[in-house]
Amino acid sequence: MAMRAAAVQTTSALAPRGLWALYSSFTSGFPFNLPQTQTEKAPPVEPSTNLFVSGLSKRTTTEGLQNAFAKFAKVVTDRVSGYSKGYGFVRYATIEEAAAGIKGMDGQFLDGWVIFSENARPRPPPPSLNNAQTYNQP
Repeated sequence: MAMRAAAVQTTSALAPRGLWALYSSFTSGFPFNLPQTQTEKAPPVEPSTNLFVSGLSKRTTTEGLQNAFAKFAKVVTDRVSGYSKGYGFVRYATIEEAAAGIKGMDGQFLDGWVIFSENARPRPPPPSLNNAQTYNQP
């Protein structure tokens, strides 16, 4: 029993230092290799008349977004519940009006939430449905 108590005392005395060494970034003997890869940034979006608005409240409606942007707007809603999914699209007539809409509304409050507006990215092309791949060719 005395040996067990001595072992507990020595491990508890070493535990804080061991945990500090494990989780501290100041030690030179960090046991894990951190990844050194850099993530690729997406290419900048070309200016367009279609804006992507994110950060919308579930209570935001298409009419509320139209009133905020004073142009055509569409809020994407859930088909089952009818609530907003948190993003929407606004289409302007010219690129200059769209740029003014981004500048005026990015970071503003709408229905108690901060919204973000940016140029909408074009949809990626759908994957090819060509199932006739080169399996049986010599």
